[in-house]
Amino acid sequence: MTLLLGDTVPDFTADTTLGPISFHDWIGEDWAFFFSHPADFTPVCTTEMGRTSQLSAEFTARGVKPIGLSTDTVEEHFKWIEDVNDTQNTTLRFPIVADPDLKIAKLYEMLHPSESETAAVRSVFIIDSDKKLRLTMTYPMNVGRNFDEILRVIDALKTSDANGVALPADWRPGDLAIIPPSVSDEEAKIKFPQGFDTIRSYLRTVDITSSQKDNA
Repeated sequence: MTLLLGDTVPDFTADTTLGPISFHDWIGEDWAFFFSHPADFTPVCTTEMGRTSQLSAEFTARGVKPIGLSTDTVEEHFKWIEDVNDTQNTTLRFPIVADPDLKIAKLYEMLHPSESETAAVRSVFIIDSDKKLRLTMTYPMNVGRNFDEILRVIDALKTSDANGVALPADWRPGDLAIIPPSVSDEEAKIKFPQGFDTIRSYLRTVDITSSQKDNA
């Protein structure tokens, strides 16, 4: 099975460092940042686990729950967390899924044979509260993830959902948004009373921060 954007992600039950979970129930009404690692006690993974922990307040502010996965046991995870906390100066509190039989790694296609037959690559799944897949990214084993980009894309997805806009290259909160071509000028005048700029017939930019302030 290939997971495509917009698909309902597979549910699963698993042991984690915070006890057994049913994935969909665990997500609940929040979003999830589900990310896999090749193995416990590996250097790049240790920095990524630490960085996720350090950013816990940022994820919470966005209504997003982090959850990691490594193809090791819960017992190994607990030992590894001690190293993560010690070397990365943090206190890791989010769950790490145990997947020693590779069941979940296979379900989510985290195994890439050219990288390894038994260790998951660095997969990223951003999942919304409807359990729909909103974004995927896959990094090789020897390159760590960019957590600024992970937070940026969560902001972008939520901003797009809330305002019915598209977002340009390198967009960050506060930047201009784009009115989708499917919205006519007449509809845009109603939807965006603050006004918009027409650069081309298919490229119209709008400042959504003014409407957000008005609604605050």
